[in-house]
Amino acid sequence: MSLTIELHITTTTHLNLNPQTAISKRSYSIQFQSKSIYHSNPLTPLVLSHRKMCALPSSSSKVSFTVKSSLIDPDGGSLVDLVVPESERAAKISEAEAMPKVKLTKIDLEWAHVISEGWASPLKGFMREDEYLQSLHFNSLRMKDGSLVNLSLPIVLSVDDEAKERIGESIDVALIAPNGDLVAILRRTEIYKHNKEERIARTWGTTAPGLPYVEEVITPAGNWLIGGDLEVLKPIKYNDGLDHYRLSPHQLRREFDRRQADAVFAFQLRNPVHNGHALLMNDTRRRLLESGYKNPILLLHPLGGFTKADDVPLDVRMEQHSKVLEDGILDPDTTIVAIFPSPMHYAGPTEVQWHAKARINAGANFYIVGRDPAGMGHPTEKRDLYDPDHGKKVLSMAPGLEKLNILPFRVAAYDTIEKKMAFFDPSRAKDFLFISGTKVKLDTLKIKDI
Repeated sequence: MSLTIELHITTTTHLNLNPQTAISKRSYSIQFQSKSIYHSNPLTPLVLSHRKMCALPSSSSKVSFTVKSSLIDPDGGSLVDLVVPESERAAKISEAEAMPKVKLTKIDLEWAHVISEGWASPLKGFMREDEYLQSLHFNSLRMKDGSLVNLSLPIVLSVDDEAKERIGESIDVALIAPNGDLVAILRRTEIYKHNKEERIARTWGTTAPGLPYVEEVITPAGNWLIGGDLEVLKPIKYNDGLDHYRLSPHQLRREFDRRQADAVFAFQLRNPVHNGHALLMNDTRRRLLESGYKNPILLLHPLGGFTKADDVPLDVRMEQHSKVLEDGILDPDTTIVAIFPSPMHYAGPTEVQWHAKARINAGANFYIVGRDPAGMGHPTEKRDLYDPDHGKKVLSMAPGLEKLNILPFRVAAYDTIEKKMAFFDPSRAKDFLFISGTKVKLDTLKIKDI
């Protein structure tokens, strides 16, 4: 069986890696073979001289090709699961108690959670120096077979001089939570220099003061990084009333199977869902159905780790997302709401690659990307820190993401003529009012304070 998606592809020379093959509004026919869910090879890369972003069919579409109608394999071929089996926990805990200890911050614990469940597959622990340098400078890791997997953010653990001296010659260390509980063992460790300025400059493209993650995590961090293989002693829980939303990649894939999904389209947000978002998500499903998919499932996947102080708190967002399903704005039968446990860097095009890569491991084969993904205002100037269009352009070319279908965000606004949300029509721009995500966020915070 094969399915056809109508695509209208527009590219420009500034996206093209080969100037001799610069194109504009051309048609291509690319074949993907249909195989059963979760037992297929990764989607054949959508590559000419570079990858293109997918645009699902609309009335103006001119181009068609066949897209494989199965879900996506995790990076490295299988999901990493680093949680110690229950039968082995007592022995591991006893062993850990005798090891040198490294105390985790709250955000370190969030990263341990991310690694342990396989969101960063095939990564199996906090990065050693060779992995760190590849991630920092190439946004990817090279596998033993020569292939690349995307990993654009360094996932590292810092230690200070005192902790380094305490570890000494020990090969293995125990990791403890902020409350003192044993969390994990880090095996076959390697300690190396933490060049903070280089890390900040390479990740954010600036060393300007006021970057939230830098101020919260990197500035107070130790001068050393410690990497190794992670063994988490038991599943990480937060006991905040939201743990039932924290579905692992394994759990999500099982749920997609249970619902017999033949496509999964992921949408990440860190603010409340507004009517423009709902229009976009419902329209994406409609167009997937028109393309021949039988049961596309929406993964509504709010980020649940560290966020900056003026973002809407997670519990408020989850309550609002739940209400969106309860009121039928999104269909509960075709929508899964779950928390993505990663901390937020606000690193724009560098970070959005991580967000997309993690959804591959969760089983999504379509990823919706909007304006200025993972971006923020410049911390010292009155402008965006990143070009609003660069995130989606980078995703279309990023190494290791070739098997993921990128869906650029369609701009929605309130149509004052039709009296409803609609996709923006530039031919009658004066008829549209734009919703401010910031205003929605501020209004939500006001409601919370009442």
